[in-house]
Amino acid sequence: MIETGLLARLIAQAEGEGASLVTLRGLAEEASEAGAGRALERLGLHDAGAREDLGELRQLLGAWRDAKRSARREVVAWVVRVGLALLVIGLAVRLGLAELIRA
Repeated sequence: MIETGLLARLIAQAEGEGASLVTLRGLAEEASEAGAGRALERLGLHDAGAREDLGELRQLLGAWRDAKRSARREVVAWVVRVGLALLVIGLAVRLGLAELIRA
């Protein structure tokens, strides 16, 4: 990726050699747009429906993140429940309450 500092130095150099600053800025702008267009075409995002496709992808990604977050919360909740159940069972065995259940 070309840094803006390098581009500015090249434009200054070309201007020093007699090229018009307006022409150089126009050339840089056109080159940037052409490069961006090629990049979008390579990604398959050059058609008119690309904006809608990106919107749908963002919604899908948001839904995926929400689902992961919910699943993580549920796993933590179940681990806590199992831990508490084991603690209660351990206390019941320790206090001899298991014999009361058998009787």
